[in-house]
Amino acid sequence: MKLKEDMNPLLLQVFPGPYRAINSQEKLVAWLHPGVDSLDKVFEYAARKFPERDCLGTRQVLSEEDELQPNGKVFKKVILGNYNWLSYDEAYQTAKCFGSGLAALGQKPRCNIAIFCETRAEWIIAAQACFMYNFPLVTLYSTLGPTAIAHGLNETEVTHIITSKDLLQSRLKAILCDVPRLQYIIVVDRKPTTWPDIPRGIMVYNMDTVQDLGSKPENSDLPPLQPMPSDIAVIMYTSGSTGIPKGVMISHSNIIAGITGMAERIPNLDETDTYIGYLPLAHVLELSAELVCISHGCRIGYSSPQTLADQSTKIKKGSKGDTSVLRPTLMAAVPEIMDRIYKNVMTKVEGMSSFQRTLFVLAYNYKMEQISKGYSTPLCDSLVFKRVRALLGGNTRVLLSGGAPLSAATQRFMNICLCCPVGQGYGLTETCGAGTISEVWDYSTGRVGAPLVCSEITLKDWEEGGYYSTDKPNPRGEILLGGPNVTMGYYKNESKNREDFFVDENGQRWFCTGDIGEFHPDGCLKIIDRKKDLVKLQAGEYVSLGKVEAVLKNCALIDNICAYANSDQSYVISFVVPNHKQLTVLAEQMHVRGTWEEICNSTEMEKEVLRIITEAAISAKLERFEIPKKIRLSAEPWTPETGLVTDAFKLKRKELKSHYQEDIERMYGGK
Repeated sequence: MKLKEDMNPLLLQVFPGPYRAINSQEKLVAWLHPGVDSLDKVFEYAARKFPERDCLGTRQVLSEEDELQPNGKVFKKVILGNYNWLSYDEAYQTAKCFGSGLAALGQKPRCNIAIFCETRAEWIIAAQACFMYNFPLVTLYSTLGPTAIAHGLNETEVTHIITSKDLLQSRLKAILCDVPRLQYIIVVDRKPTTWPDIPRGIMVYNMDTVQDLGSKPENSDLPPLQPMPSDIAVIMYTSGSTGIPKGVMISHSNIIAGITGMAERIPNLDETDTYIGYLPLAHVLELSAELVCISHGCRIGYSSPQTLADQSTKIKKGSKGDTSVLRPTLMAAVPEIMDRIYKNVMTKVEGMSSFQRTLFVLAYNYKMEQISKGYSTPLCDSLVFKRVRALLGGNTRVLLSGGAPLSAATQRFMNICLCCPVGQGYGLTETCGAGTISEVWDYSTGRVGAPLVCSEITLKDWEEGGYYSTDKPNPRGEILLGGPNVTMGYYKNESKNREDFFVDENGQRWFCTGDIGEFHPDGCLKIIDRKKDLVKLQAGEYVSLGKVEAVLKNCALIDNICAYANSDQSYVISFVVPNHKQLTVLAEQMHVRGTWEEICNSTEMEKEVLRIITEAAISAKLERFEIPKKIRLSAEPWTPETGLVTDAFKLKRKELKSHYQEDIERMYGGK
């Protein structure tokens, strides 16, 4: 790769590269269509080009009932009907009226407005209204804690918030008194209800009422103030694996560059595609994916993790989940969801007759061999894998994975059994979710692909970790991402901006990711480590906790793992969420009886699991000092609701540490 001759030779030693996509060597790509340089124009372009096509779809709720479980718990179950669709033109007009209504309620251009709502059609309509009227949109995860939510709303000084009936009652109501500037709450649900015990001075409106207000001639005749490409479109609060959430300022041109890069990696993307939206829209992966779809005239059908498939928790037995009804062609998923599908199917396979099981394994291995040679296996697909493929509706042609690393076993399984490629991507909120995505024909695992056409990457030496851009055979180092998709920085946080962002001599912005990567000869990136996860042991050895976890997560016994090390100790310890099925089988073999909690608390089981983990670590060539010496089995899975992992299921080390404080003291010989 040719470098400019006139570059400072000192810079060359630190930053080899930059690595770019083959088709953007000359210039990075910043937009989809010439002149369409802000998000309101993207939506307008789509509404003009595809006015009659389905845009946003919501399933009808036919009935809801409470179902008593054998353990005495009550689950809410729903029976859902067909999807009702808004066309592109209808969605555009609705957003326009809503934006005009917000302006009539005193919302001013370039003044922040918040959205705190589940993933649904109204979220995107509200967002498009804000893009049209140049109201910067503050997004907050619905799983953030009360202090974090209040912090985000106060820091951005919002006066108007868009939310749902459920979230207003369950999360927002409790903190309204801590957000003194708040004056208007707009509830997206249809049924107007009275709102008792809302503090004085706060008005509650329904979305419909605000739209009606906006469609009155005296309001709809006022033209909106169009945003500039450099204006802030979104202030996205990241749940952050450490401390209070940070707001990332994302401009219109940043998002457009990001979605342009992503769209280029999805082959034959056009208006015949259907996307299923169920991940949090407050997460950059989902928002970008939906904006990619809107810019290409695809239809988006809404869902939720509880109603996704026929077997999902909220779907009444015998009725259809969302994938069966919508039959999407495109889907984004976080590894956690894919791991769940993988484990469900493998459980079913284990329950088959020995003949069926043998057939499945033979077909699996045969197909794995064939795709590695570049051949397809139509017979296997229709005879053996058709039923697995039907779990996601049977039409999926591309699955995008992001948010966290996907295990090799799960990725291979998805490629083979769902008969569709899994594109693994790498990006951060700070880069609009764009960075790299693997090509659909690349069936290798554990890599995140080549840089997108909108960004370039250089590797910076990191001495403490022992990673250098001169490493052979593959250059390694901290990943620095540059390009028009690199955001404007953190909201009201100058010191962090100076630390994490910089502008080079050509005026291009760069973000220092803190992730360690290596480049393979074919230009693909592999994430191998994370700077923040480095701990120095008593004897001076550096241990990367992330690396230890990535290796051990491939062990069938482990659903999740958090490695921990104290700098004044000589060894690593780990907290492990074991796989329910595997551990139960192991307990039977060892004649350990009792409840799930008792099995997890048994020292005998702890020792045996540790022995298996140690073997896995040795065969994966971990150093002696990297292998956990003691473990604690956790009977409780880690979910965003427990506060131990983020919405993208990344570990929150600080919270895990305080949660397991007693165990840490015990494992380090205290108690």
